[in-house]
Amino acid sequence: MHFYILILDMVFVTAEIGTNHMGDIKIAKKLIDVAKEAGCDAVKFQKKSVEKIYSKEFLDSKLESPWGTTQREMRTYREFNMKQFSEIDKYCKKKKIFWFASCWDVDSQIQMRKFKTEYNKVASAMLTHSKLLKTIAEEKKYTFIATGMSSLNDINSAIKIFRKFKCPFELMHCHSAYPMPVNEANLKLIPFLKKKFNCDVGYSGHETSATNVSIPAIMLGATSIERHITLDRTMYGNDQSASLEPEGIKRLVRDIKMIDNILGDGKKQVWKSELPAQEKLRQIFI
Repeated sequence: MHFYILILDMVFVTAEIGTNHMGDIKIAKKLIDVAKEAGCDAVKFQKKSVEKIYSKEFLDSKLESPWGTTQREMRTYREFNMKQFSEIDKYCKKKKIFWFASCWDVDSQIQMRKFKTEYNKVASAMLTHSKLLKTIAEEKKYTFIATGMSSLNDINSAIKIFRKFKCPFELMHCHSAYPMPVNEANLKLIPFLKKKFNCDVGYSGHETSATNVSIPAIMLGATSIERHITLDRTMYGNDQSASLEPEGIKRLVRDIKMIDNILGDGKKQVWKSELPAQEKLRQIFI
């Protein structure tokens, strides 16, 4: 039995660092520490070839940021290079926590193969990028497939690619607004997607609350949870406001582990802790 199957018998928790590291390896390591101390199973990053996935017009457009006055300066600075990812790889091995990345283009996906990570991730934005999906699926690593802003036809087309390559996967129910309006969580899609596509379904959340949506998602059958993390929600970046700060991710993982225990195995038994009450209260029938 593969290791990923053993883990996913429980709820697998990924702390999404994304680009919340702000291009700073020291911040990235602090976030890895936060995830490890909270009890997360993995951390996730993003990898993009900025000049390939964005148009020149977009990259030249004005944007004030800590790194300059254009989209290009901001987006380029926030991207880790391969040397920095090598440092991330070593640090995660030292901390004994899994790491992987969602790549937004084929070149990035191929570059990241050198690290031999355990998992892959398809970002919601890339769900219809068939060439990228084929590149990911041919690796045959367990892949988390996000389904935000996607139709059932989009999801079905992606699944066909992964099944063609016999690549193990699970869907991630997701809403792509940052932060997500809680009334649009639509968690009933989790059992629906599980039944329709005959696969595991996790939940990738972008809400501000630590547990209000993620815990019900587990109760509805989510096999994994992914949440963005940050050191401080007031830091610069699109994802920071929809991320959990250190205490939030700790609380979430604590409550998830509690849910695992509370749900139990579904087998009826008389617990040892019940025996004194049984002996005392059923004497009245003797």
